[in-house]
Amino acid sequence: MHQSYPNPAAEFAGFPSEFRVPLVLPPPLQQFSFHLASWSLLLPPPGFETAARGFSLVVEQENIESVGAVIVHQPSGHDLINAVSVATQHTSLNQKILLAFLIMAAAIRSAVGRGAAVTGSLPLRTAAAVPGAMRFASSKSFFPEEPEAPTVKTAIPGPKGKKAISELDQVFDTRSVNFLSDYSKSIGNYIADPDGNMMLDVYAQIASIPVGYNNAHLAKAASSPQMVNALINRPALGNFPSSDWAEILKTGILKVAPKGLSNVFTALAGSDANELAYKAAFIYRRQLERGGPDVEFTEEELTSSMNNQAPGAAQLSILSFKTAFHGRLFGSLSTTRSKPIHKLDIPAFDWPQAAFPQLKYPLEEHVEENRKAEQASLDEVEHLIQNWHLPPAAVMVEPIQSEGGDNHASPEFFQKLRALTRKHNVLLIADEVQTGVGATGKFWAHEHWNLQDPPDMVTFSKKAQTAGYYYASHALRPNKAYRQFNTWMGDPARAMIFRAIIEEVERLDLVNHTARVGDYLFAKLEGLAKRYPEHFKNLRGKGQGTFIAFDSPKRDQFLAKAKEFGINIGGSGASAVRLRPMLTLQEHHCDILVDSMEKIVKAL
Repeated sequence: MHQSYPNPAAEFAGFPSEFRVPLVLPPPLQQFSFHLASWSLLLPPPGFETAARGFSLVVEQENIESVGAVIVHQPSGHDLINAVSVATQHTSLNQKILLAFLIMAAAIRSAVGRGAAVTGSLPLRTAAAVPGAMRFASSKSFFPEEPEAPTVKTAIPGPKGKKAISELDQVFDTRSVNFLSDYSKSIGNYIADPDGNMMLDVYAQIASIPVGYNNAHLAKAASSPQMVNALINRPALGNFPSSDWAEILKTGILKVAPKGLSNVFTALAGSDANELAYKAAFIYRRQLERGGPDVEFTEEELTSSMNNQAPGAAQLSILSFKTAFHGRLFGSLSTTRSKPIHKLDIPAFDWPQAAFPQLKYPLEEHVEENRKAEQASLDEVEHLIQNWHLPPAAVMVEPIQSEGGDNHASPEFFQKLRALTRKHNVLLIADEVQTGVGATGKFWAHEHWNLQDPPDMVTFSKKAQTAGYYYASHALRPNKAYRQFNTWMGDPARAMIFRAIIEEVERLDLVNHTARVGDYLFAKLEGLAKRYPEHFKNLRGKGQGTFIAFDSPKRDQFLAKAKEFGINIGGSGASAVRLRPMLTLQEHHCDILVDSMEKIVKAL
């Protein structure tokens, strides 16, 4: 267990090549100094937690025996002094850094051969005696080429952008276009446009860019012979999968499969994944009603299905929630309830919807009200399962209702929802299209629910850059071939990109990083909400990584004004401003974002 102590801070300008930093340590530790020979970027290795973000101290492997501290070898090849960690807060980007030192008091066995258990409470000798001294890991950007701050040269879109949009409009509907992007110049967390504007992007292609624009590891994966082969010889996966398809799945998509779900059906997009999950639920339900997967279809079922009539066309439904969003394809649209514009003029299935809890904030001030709201929703779900004229084969739910306004519910709500579906033999499908792949500080947002019994299916897309649904039991496979089928059934090239994304997430420990940065960002936004309560209402997403939102009575003006300050940000629901940054967002980006938000509300 780590124990931290506040310490006096040292403040200094620039990054000198050599100097001593005096450190005052709490008793019983001695006063000593670190000799810092050089500055270099080193990210904290997976599993190393500090009270702050982005800093650690490392020592070269040579002469490590002369340092009186616990040394733990990391896969990266660096040896971490596990007795000291460093907290940071930028006071001025790349100029001044405030250092607060924390001392860990845990006993850790050395991993470099000495075999002695050393505690952090033992005196530490000066590290200045170590030849080669120490390397210091700064919290500089994951992308050294990133700008230090946004640059706004013109209105957005500017003259070049407007001209290009006009040309595009001749062949493509541009009415939903915000601005045209220059992806060749976009880098990391920044998106460029044709007019030379460079914006901090906390919308990330509607929550779909996980590890930054022009990520070098993804670029390398995209140019591999395996990728080229998949691109120019795209297979019809249902009939002619490549000989390496199992390896691609096992080293990528299935490597991060939610707990308890070991199978996957790959798809093309989030809406597609959801519809395929619905079909799997319907087929499974009818198999149970017939008496099992080996029972043959009747002639009446075969004939009536061709006329869209029962019993061949099953009289079943999917239960979803009000203000939910599950896609815009024909079937998924019947479970989408976010905005009328999404559904107008499109025939829809007569499927049930339950109210999603509308929590009040701050949560700690409305505990009983929120408990009652969640229970009322659960009661309605059970009533609909038992009484809807088209029995639900599954309940579809987002861990956080995203397009509908960033609506949250407690882990207890989802635990009880899972119990209800089990009680009534109805499948539970978690729609992780927008919440998945790390944004909430867990790889899958439903991990926050702490379920003993996982969802039956979990759908994914967006940050995965591919799509599909995970499932546990082979019973959810149709009993005959071609019942779940299309030409492509996914795309090996996109699956390989997801594999590269997973590798990058693991290499940089981006899930834990996002959890820490989210806490930092939320704390800063709490300060804004206290100063400008009329502009930052119902701040939510605490403990949910960077999946943060708030309500603004001038939401649309806020979003438009943000571009003037070099911030690309999005909204959802009726009045929500939602943050959907990449997993590579860091504290200095948060500082820029929050400072810009304050300027935005002052300008409204």
